[in-house]
Amino acid sequence: MFNKLHKNESGVTALETAIILIAFIVVAAVFAFTILSAGSASTEKGQQAINAGLEQVQSSMTIKGDVIGAGDVGLTQVDNVVFTMALVSGGEPVNLDSAAASRVVIMSYRDGTQFVNDLDYTVAWVGANDGDVLLEGSELAEVTIALTGLTTPLGANTEFTFEIKPPTGAVLKIERDTPAAIEAVMDLN
Repeated sequence: MFNKLHKNESGVTALETAIILIAFIVVAAVFAFTILSAGSASTEKGQQAINAGLEQVQSSMTIKGDVIGAGDVGLTQVDNVVFTMALVSGGEPVNLDSAAASRVVIMSYRDGTQFVNDLDYTVAWVGANDGDVLLEGSELAEVTIALTGLTTPLGANTEFTFEIKPPTGAVLKIERDTPAAIEAVMDLN
């Protein structure tokens, strides 16, 4: 009886075992490579999305100092608003060309009665400037916005907002109030 159990012994040879083992290893390696490369590609896409989002959220410019209003001759309205801008630390250069044909940064005005987009402005450089129209590194730009395009002049006791819209980055908002009496030169709080 013992002979009957062991009579038809056909086993797997070492070569067959090695071939099966190598096939499993190759299949596992292919799957591992596919998963790793897909994970690597998705990580790269995620990084690009995060960087693009940060670029859009971070404001590249900031106001340095006071916002000054210049009253008209009759002291009934504000004709111009002047402020100094700089780049934030690590910010990308911003083109401040004020010519209407090549203007990239848009200055908008809003108060309780009106919204005016794309106001005229001029730029004067304060201190060191390398001679171009780009606001870079440690440069300061004095921006004068002319309020001649408003349908209702900016008068006393008026809350208003300027929006400075660069081509990339967040919109820089300047919210101020005019004083009770218009003066030739006034600090707008």
